[in-house]
Amino acid sequence: MKRFRKVIFWCHLTAGVFAGIVVLVMSVTGVLLAYERQIIRWANTRDYQVTQASEDAARLPVATLIANARATKPDTAVPSTFTLRRESTAPAEVGFGRDGTIFVNPFTGAVFGEGSHWTKAFFGAVTDWHRWLGAKGQGTSRDVGRAVTGACNLAFLFIVVSGFYLWFPRRKTWGQFKNVLWFRRGLSSKARDFNWHNVIGIWSAVPLFIVVLSGVVISYTWAGNLVYGVVGETPPVANTAPPRPANENRQSPQTPFDNADNLDALFTRAAAHTDDWRSISLRLPNAPDAPAVFTLDAGDGGQPHKRAALTLDRTSGEVVKYEPFSNNTRGRRLRSILRFAHTGEVAGFTGQTIAGLVSLGATFLVWTGLSLSWRRFRAWRSRRGNSDHADGLENAAESGTS
Repeated sequence: MKRFRKVIFWCHLTAGVFAGIVVLVMSVTGVLLAYERQIIRWANTRDYQVTQASEDAARLPVATLIANARATKPDTAVPSTFTLRRESTAPAEVGFGRDGTIFVNPFTGAVFGEGSHWTKAFFGAVTDWHRWLGAKGQGTSRDVGRAVTGACNLAFLFIVVSGFYLWFPRRKTWGQFKNVLWFRRGLSSKARDFNWHNVIGIWSAVPLFIVVLSGVVISYTWAGNLVYGVVGETPPVANTAPPRPANENRQSPQTPFDNADNLDALFTRAAAHTDDWRSISLRLPNAPDAPAVFTLDAGDGGQPHKRAALTLDRTSGEVVKYEPFSNNTRGRRLRSILRFAHTGEVAGFTGQTIAGLVSLGATFLVWTGLSLSWRRFRAWRSRRGNSDHADGLENAAESGTS
């Protein structure tokens, strides 16, 4: 058992040394991204508070709000989504895909603007570092960055699992457990780093395992397929069709949904389908006969188990299909949960906070781990130097007596 523990320790140390810097980058950026969605929404809407002329003021027609938003965009920009939120002070959102989002007062039709470009750019840069080590655009550099972060994340998973084994005291006494359960004062720098490494590791082991495991599932196709295999399902076939040119099969500037007379009736029908929604989004179709597909979200935007898709007939408003989260297969549900478990969003604001804290803890794990490894290396060099010096003296002595 002692020999096995030693092997695990050296594998743990080696993986930490080689993956440490990349894991540190992913951990620091993970902390910065902890509340990304909330911060972006606050930055986008902090100056766009909606006020009603009266409590019974009616919202303007959806087609009017979309038209007002489109008037601020170039002719080539085509609206793709329209979102309403339950809060009366929240602006309506008209999405234009990669061309951004326009916020509109749903009661007056006044166009607020696009929100904070700086905030979006900042989090975009942080995401680039988190996923691809800062590589931008498409190409070899981003592929290399993805490969490096994926491999280091896989190594980090081993570090977390092996660390829990190593952190667990060999002697099951309260004194031994106390040493790894809380921070101690008055320690030397080496003992302090060892104490911090153990305490942070033991307290963050479970949530950190979930965060890192879900990261592996996101990074590797085989890991995502394994999720389906665990529950006995065949993984879905990946779409291997080449991307279409940007100017092919796009919506015309005058999308057939702009002037639909029953657009508001469809929104009313969608809102009445369930009473616990917090936001309703419509994916604007690009064909006159295409159905209206709504997303009803009863969560905060990062909880897939609280979302449902509702498809309505464009003409009659009848329900064509209703797909709550529970209708998905077990594999798809598990895969979706793991995607948002990586950021903690699946458990709401509390989950995001925990994910942010363990990411912060991971930065200390990397720092203290590298520090302990460096001290061990220096001690080994010192012992080797002393040994070489002693051997030299011994050889000199032997030469003198010969």
